[in-house]
Amino acid sequence: MADRKKSGSKKMWGGRFAEATAASVEAFTASIHYDSRLYRYDIAGSKAHAQMLADNGILSREELQDIISGLTAIESEIEAGTFTFRQDLEDIHMNIEKALVDRIGPAGAKLHSARSRNDQIALDLRLYLRDECDRLGGLLHGVRRAFVVLARSYLGAVMPGYTHMQRAQPVLVSHHLLAYYEMFGRDGERLQDCRKRINSSPLGSAALAGTGLPIDREQVAAQLGFDSVTANSMDSAGDRDFAIEFVSCCALIQLHLSRLCEELVLWSGSEFDFVEISDTFCTGSSIMPQKKNPDIPELIRGKSGRVVGSLMALLTLVKGLPLTYNRDLQEDKEPVFDAVDTVSASLAIMAELLGNLQFKTTRMREATATGFITATDLADYLVLKDVPFREAHGIVGNIVGLCLERGCELMELGLADMQRFSRVIEKDVFEVLSVDGSVESRISTGGTSSLRVEEALGAAEKLMGIA
Repeated sequence: MADRKKSGSKKMWGGRFAEATAASVEAFTASIHYDSRLYRYDIAGSKAHAQMLADNGILSREELQDIISGLTAIESEIEAGTFTFRQDLEDIHMNIEKALVDRIGPAGAKLHSARSRNDQIALDLRLYLRDECDRLGGLLHGVRRAFVVLARSYLGAVMPGYTHMQRAQPVLVSHHLLAYYEMFGRDGERLQDCRKRINSSPLGSAALAGTGLPIDREQVAAQLGFDSVTANSMDSAGDRDFAIEFVSCCALIQLHLSRLCEELVLWSGSEFDFVEISDTFCTGSSIMPQKKNPDIPELIRGKSGRVVGSLMALLTLVKGLPLTYNRDLQEDKEPVFDAVDTVSASLAIMAELLGNLQFKTTRMREATATGFITATDLADYLVLKDVPFREAHGIVGNIVGLCLERGCELMELGLADMQRFSRVIEKDVFEVLSVDGSVESRISTGGTSSLRVEEALGAAEKLMGIA
């Protein structure tokens, strides 16, 4: 076999290759068109890595200064939009490294000592997701605050609460709104819990086995604000649990938004007519001039499919991967980015929409007048008269049956008619059967009585910083 005097590849990794990469392969394998958004994190990681290399004698102080200055200049060019990203350089790491070498010479080529693109991308993605946990937490705060403001505005208004999409029991509108406040609160807690597992530095794990060069992983981790370093170099190179967990948090946020949007779509229609969504968040029909379509809630509801799809893509991506790094993992970033973008936009516009939402309180109260909505209160009344609940349940069921025969509501039935089914029923039953009486009776912790809702609302306002 003839000796190869010179590599046919111009890639930085191309020393062992006799032929250049095919143009079709370059186009197929390039990720720079989407991972360029990680540039800030890649540069921050490189600066911290360079500082550590210099402190451990792998770089001179002059080389360190050249590298830091060069990276700073490259970052400025990217932010100014004057930096040229090259597809043939594959990804953000190689684009920045090539630009650095072109700018400062051999010192730039030393920067990659003791690291691999495997631990480099894991670092970049962790830094990015750490910031996104904080940013999404801020957007969640905005949505929760909007619910609290609405709950205060409509304190005292009543509406039907539903199970199986049928009127079940009367509740305060504020109580319903604060249910979403709690949902999105758990979403924020999940993100912060996820952040704890994200916040461990993989840099220094190199390709998969660590490095024999004298490095200080803990120094780099501390400089970048990590709580710790990852414990196993192989796990560090192949792990994407943190990204999957983050996107699962995003999926839950979007699903909660979707549930809210389903209610807004229903409530804004003429069949419910519970809310008025501002014209600024609706559109019309190209053929039906009377239409006012709740496009924003519908789109947010629809976008839940994108975020759930991103989660499914990541789960499928890692399902069959052996340790450690495989090129399949290049496909991790687009689902992450799309989930971030979708959830961010949805939360931001939902906070705006809620700030302009109006409830039709008269119509909502009217809706509590039908559907035997205080039937459970009648059963509870009997329990307090020492009737076993299962027996009370049957008694009330028979009374409702009589109402159905007569086409009336519980409040319209006479005392004598009710006493046919139970002699313990007395005149005070009508206080129990009123909507307001029902609401105010729900004094258990977390219940819908004015007392409990005021307590919950006060705690929420304090947490949200609302005077």
